[in-house]
Amino acid sequence: MTAPVPVRIAMVAGEASGDLLASQLMQALQEKLSGVEFFGVGGPRMLGMGFQAWHPLEKLAVRGYVEVLRHYREIAAIRSDLKRRLLADPPDIFIGVDAPDFNLALEKALKRRGVPSIHYVSPSIWAWRGERIHKIGAAVSRVLALFPFETALYEKQGIPVTYVGHPLADMLPIEDGRDAARTVLGLSSQAPVFALLPGSRQSELQYMADTFIETARRIRDQIPDAVFLAPLTSRETRELFDAALHRCRAKELPIRLLFGHAHQAMMAADAVLVASGTATLEAALLKRPMAIVYKMAPLSYRMMRRMGYLPYVGLPNVLAGRFIVPEFIQDEATPENLAQALLNLYADKLLCERIRSVFTEIHLQLRQNAADKAASAVLDCLPMVVSDRALPAAA
Repeated sequence: MTAPVPVRIAMVAGEASGDLLASQLMQALQEKLSGVEFFGVGGPRMLGMGFQAWHPLEKLAVRGYVEVLRHYREIAAIRSDLKRRLLADPPDIFIGVDAPDFNLALEKALKRRGVPSIHYVSPSIWAWRGERIHKIGAAVSRVLALFPFETALYEKQGIPVTYVGHPLADMLPIEDGRDAARTVLGLSSQAPVFALLPGSRQSELQYMADTFIETARRIRDQIPDAVFLAPLTSRETRELFDAALHRCRAKELPIRLLFGHAHQAMMAADAVLVASGTATLEAALLKRPMAIVYKMAPLSYRMMRRMGYLPYVGLPNVLAGRFIVPEFIQDEATPENLAQALLNLYADKLLCERIRSVFTEIHLQLRQNAADKAASAVLDCLPMVVSDRALPAAA
């Protein structure tokens, strides 16, 4: 008997958070299909699931207009190569995981060719560049939305959308893991602990590492027994942070560099200083008080500020619909401001309890078994002939 022809799924993830989302979706699809092949652009988690990477994810992990322009030729060459290969030998379905500025053009070209194109993670049209919704509608067969308020925006424009929840809400515990995390990291239950998360991209470290270190110095001046945890995602970002320690002459500060272990560092902390992005949502799901910070190239900031709609940029505040935790962007992100915000959070236990209560509500709302829901939505978009040739894995 002839073996069934595998379902061929092309995927493009553009950064570490997309790598996580995509790997979980791959696992859920493998549980629902007896034969499936994945290929395109992905990171280490996807590779661990059997993904065939045509280009490394790190090549696309660039944020900010100026930074993208600096790498434009290389990024454009990767997209051109992907488009050529995918149109020459079309997959059964294409899934763009976040990275809308890169993926939407690919999705549009493949959709025109008759390939169902799914965009996993709605672009932040509710925050800035809302006009993109028309470009999204022309490019995709379906949007998989992580947040509940996003569906109404697409339904109003007649764009197919499925709310799947956020995989991080499924992964992370509802309960407070502070004591267990401190045990794992060898920290006293009484020590004042602050987590420093300056970002996962090298460009973020270049703009923010010194600010984070100087903030720690000022906190240490006020709390002499304070301990700082700095989880970094790669050898390159660790080297950049270590160079910043030398530059700031801060080797005497009790900053413990961790390779990964971001969740444990945040769970162990009394307060977190975190660069705006997915890590802010992780901190919220771990019920940690935080101050959100972001710095980028001045020209990039001026361009993005003109296109913003909301008074806040951090996901915890967006999801709450109000300022729950403080934000410090660009020129406001001084060591003095950041240190004072973290010291205030450390001292105000009642405020911290209120923050944790709001974050628990958000966690419960986002916990939807996202990977399974996303996989079901992908299968719904597969042509019937493809669905018929791939028997359920459990059969």
